[in-house]
Amino acid sequence: MNSTKKRTYDAIVIGSGISGGWAAKELCEKGLKTLVLERGRDVKHIEDYPTTLMNPWEFEHRGELPLEVQKANPIANRCYIFKEDAAHFVVKDAEHPYIQDKPFDWIRGYQVGGKSLLWARHTQRWSKYDFEGPARDNFAVAWPIGYDDVAPWYSHVEKFAGIAGNRDGLDTLPDGEFLPPFEMSCVETYFKEKLKEKYPQRHVISARMAHLTKPQPIHLQQGRGKCMNRTICQRGCPFGGYFSSNASTLPWAAQTGKMTLRPNSVVHSIIFDEKKQRATGVRVLDAETKEMMEFYARIIFVNAAAFNTNLILLNSTSNRFPNGLGNDNGLMGKYVAFHNYRARVSADFDGFMDRTTDGKRPGSSYMPRFRNVYQQETDFLRGYATVLWAEREQSFSSDGIGVDLKTNITARRLGNWKVGMLMMGETIPKDSNYLALDKQQLDPFGMPKLKISIDYDDNDERMIKDFFEQSEAMFSSAGFRNFKTSDSHQAPGLDIHEMGGVRMGKDPQTSLLNAWNQLHVCKNVFVTDGACMTSTSTQNPSLTYMALAARAADFAVKELKTRKL
Repeated sequence: MNSTKKRTYDAIVIGSGISGGWAAKELCEKGLKTLVLERGRDVKHIEDYPTTLMNPWEFEHRGELPLEVQKANPIANRCYIFKEDAAHFVVKDAEHPYIQDKPFDWIRGYQVGGKSLLWARHTQRWSKYDFEGPARDNFAVAWPIGYDDVAPWYSHVEKFAGIAGNRDGLDTLPDGEFLPPFEMSCVETYFKEKLKEKYPQRHVISARMAHLTKPQPIHLQQGRGKCMNRTICQRGCPFGGYFSSNASTLPWAAQTGKMTLRPNSVVHSIIFDEKKQRATGVRVLDAETKEMMEFYARIIFVNAAAFNTNLILLNSTSNRFPNGLGNDNGLMGKYVAFHNYRARVSADFDGFMDRTTDGKRPGSSYMPRFRNVYQQETDFLRGYATVLWAEREQSFSSDGIGVDLKTNITARRLGNWKVGMLMMGETIPKDSNYLALDKQQLDPFGMPKLKISIDYDDNDERMIKDFFEQSEAMFSSAGFRNFKTSDSHQAPGLDIHEMGGVRMGKDPQTSLLNAWNQLHVCKNVFVTDGACMTSTSTQNPSLTYMALAARAADFAVKELKTRKL
């Protein structure tokens, strides 16, 4: 009895990444004794960022990984983060194998803080058009919530996290609670003005970024400081200049005295009590000893990152739920989607030869979606956002030896401006894109391997074609020349924006979660990471995960207090 009592909490949060950190913060702040389970090792803010203060010449391989490491990790090696300075935060291929029914590059970060240490930090709100998209365009199922339901929670998380940006007054990309923005380059500003002349409904803005350009009292209370524009964020920031669970939400939860953090805890499944007809706890494998243990709580938040959340729920079988916890309709694992990052364009610009950029910035410029917003106008559904950047070419001579060589390589010569644009396209969730468990093939912890079957479709190809056509027209209108297109043909996954499988909806027959992120048929289990997403829109999704997690936690605590859970 004493042992069970020690393993009993008010709430359990599975996962310590962006959404799990927010769930932990909100639940602890509201007085709940909360256990946070993380399958990876502990990473403490500042002290466990081993490369954060290293100079380029201090890396044994000058930033690159040895060839044998690259060959041993063909999946992880395709990710731009998998370099000598941050590879320790990326899951190696052999550590958690999975089955690729179709090619998929699954990039993961198993440590306290998860991928919040590695993310690109772009943070845009969804608009009403994004939440209304599936119902209007007749794909997926209708969202059970709209922008007005989430807007106050966007504000809540923005104020605490710290988001740099402008109030741009766009209905397609609602304004938020912003710190001062990062400055756009002169060519990006020029393109913005030229675009207005021919395309008044298309807008170039400073990207909204989770960086402290001007820390407010709430950020100083977290122990965080101003972003120093070092642009080596993937190493972990010793200043807390960008938002991560490690620098922000987890320490905030810990200081309440209500949080217990347990790293090296691989969640096997959620326990469902047949008599009580509710979830009562979580089965955990210790990552170091492989010992199985159980922890208990009145409510459970599943924030293991989209695909692992699907895996855990599908593996949580019982007499009541033989196909996975909450999976009465057989839809769990289906209708997964992602963002299409395959396409990019570049061009040259001959203007502003008397100017260049000064220093660094973590962000870029950004163009919100402009296709099919107010009405269907193309041969494909939905649309794409774009990231835009411009910088001067630099060249130098490597001739000479000794002093002459040093002089030549430090005498940088500026060339023309290079302009680039990257597409981030919305993909349509469909039942042919799915996740499943292969119970014949087990991972190193004896759990079923996850089988991933996801691919592009004709809608994606038509969208890429339109992006190439529209970007060429826009670049030409600004006087850019030497336009080039590039399609990486990369497999899905490198966007690291996988979503769905446990989607929200109004009808238990066609969805898994209700408007409060509760499983329809197991109300004390909440899912507030990417798995809950009904559609993907074009915006970077992390801000929406944060808002949904905070909103659901607030609801859960109120339900507990009124004994409805």
